[in-house]
Amino acid sequence: MMPDLGRYALEVAAAYAGSLGMLAALVGWVWWRARRMRRALDVVETRNRRKA
Repeated sequence: MMPDLGRYALEVAAAYAGSLGMLAALVGWVWWRARRMRRALDVVETRNRRKA
């Protein structure tokens, strides 16, 4: 439950929404980058297996 914030309710709600949005964007970016790095690592490992 959210406490009664009176006249600051809109600002506090906006701050919560902004924080959650930034957190979601950060998680999405980390997930996207991890997938990209995993694909790049697979390419390097495949190349190294062919040379060995």
